[in-house]
Amino acid sequence: MPKPFNKLSAIAAPIMRTNIDTDVIIRIERLVGNGIRGTLSKWAFGSLRYLPDGSENPEFILNREPYRQAEILVTGPNFGCGSSREGAVWALQEMGIRAVIGSGFGDIFFANCFQNGILPIIVDKEIVDGLAAEVELTQGAGRIGIDLEEQTITSPTGKRHHFEIDPRRRAGLLKGLDEVALTLQRDDEIRAFQAADRNRRPWIHFAGTPA
Repeated sequence: MPKPFNKLSAIAAPIMRTNIDTDVIIRIERLVGNGIRGTLSKWAFGSLRYLPDGSENPEFILNREPYRQAEILVTGPNFGCGSSREGAVWALQEMGIRAVIGSGFGDIFFANCFQNGILPIIVDKEIVDGLAAEVELTQGAGRIGIDLEEQTITSPTGKRHHFEIDPRRRAGLLKGLDEVALTLQRDDEIRAFQAADRNRRPWIHFAGTPA
């Protein structure tokens, strides 16, 4: 079950390249086989984090302090595009990422974030660029605050920005519930509907006579 998300004040790392796809976030061969959960953090952004000899790339932001402790990513447009692999979100989650702020995301990546307790926030590109600039100005020392109840982002210099979010998805994150768990909360309503529908249209529910 996803970890509940309410308020977060954390180090943010700007990764402002456009069209970072799920293959860049985690390569497909790292998702082959059993027991992959719990092992993905070291492979996240592998092509960016590591040099050909396997050593860390000192130029990549998540290899530098204080960004190694980042819980928020500030991203370029269309982050998480490409294939639908949920493992991309798992890899970010295992790195400790709790929220991703950008001007747009790949649709399936966006949905997968909610299923795994990561908050993806869509705001105007000007806001994203401003947040990235403030983080860089403070060299990562300035934290970004996120309040899901109030639906606000607070920049390192104290600027507040409002963001919109689907109410059902917001409720799920606040309570730490995925889509299945949210649906089960309405189990009484579902059972009442099924009973009424069975009386109204019994032929729909007829399972047939066993052979």
